[in-house]
Amino acid sequence: MSTRRDVLKTLALTSSAAAIPALWSGAAFAQAPGALQIFVPAAPGGGWDSTARTIEMAMKTDNLAKDFKFEHAPGAGGAVGLPKFLSTKKGAADALMVGGMVMVGSLIANKSPVSMKDLTPIARLTGEANVLVVPAASPIKNIKEWVEAFKKEPGKMSVAGGSAGGTDHILMGMIGRAVGVEPKAVSYVAFAGGGPATAAILGSQVACGTSGVGEFVEHVKSGKMRALAVSGGARVAGVDAPTLKEAGIDVELVNWRGVFGAPGVTPEQQAALVGLVEKMAKGPTWQAELKKKDWTDVYLGGPAFGKYLDAEITRITGILKDLGLAT
Repeated sequence: MSTRRDVLKTLALTSSAAAIPALWSGAAFAQAPGALQIFVPAAPGGGWDSTARTIEMAMKTDNLAKDFKFEHAPGAGGAVGLPKFLSTKKGAADALMVGGMVMVGSLIANKSPVSMKDLTPIARLTGEANVLVVPAASPIKNIKEWVEAFKKEPGKMSVAGGSAGGTDHILMGMIGRAVGVEPKAVSYVAFAGGGPATAAILGSQVACGTSGVGEFVEHVKSGKMRALAVSGGARVAGVDAPTLKEAGIDVELVNWRGVFGAPGVTPEQQAALVGLVEKMAKGPTWQAELKKKDWTDVYLGGPAFGKYLDAEITRITGILKDLGLAT
């Protein structure tokens, strides 16, 4: 078993940056815990909770961990739960917190005194593109017509989505900036959940809406909503709509979810958790669940995930400044 000194010595002698991810993903430097505390900074039943429960099922099925203890701390897109996790789990080598892009925006918008940089990065796991939709009765038939209407009178193109500063709001700010509309001019209507937003769109109370593909796909398939475009880098099976980039809008956004370790863990403990999660992510059960749930595999582990997170925080801060939600 390598010591911490061995790890630091190896890193110091490694001149190639490409060697660092390989070092962390290749093996764990300490034994991975057989029991895990899973912290979910949201209410049961949502996307983060679904991710956490799928992690539990996959690890149990593939004999990677046996015992799991769950804790939920909902509120403000993770801005309530994160401080609790940071203060109560410090140094806990068996603790994992589920989070994602929504939390990045929420912490910035809520001017949180803590940051996701205070966490120990373990792995980015899944990604889901957003879809831009209009109700079936809308006169807008495609993304080109939507852009024309949006540019002409952005105030009248009301958009239903999730919480202010969340993924949906960020996407609309990016689209506005890309097509020449001041992001602050976007008429964004924030809803507490997917259900109320869906009802507003189906009832034509708003001109359009956006959310994860999984939230609206059944309504698109039934003909109650019309999909105009998806926000990811590729088209989505079962959704007859181009990507934003295909439509000439230079925007690409995927709502990612991942797991984080507690602050204060050692490099060896971080590596053990990275190794454990990587085994799960590449295992048969998790891969089957990705297909079943239409989740995109965007696995990125350890320090490489940490660098990605830093870049996301910088990017999203800039967008939220454009929207008037950050200083």
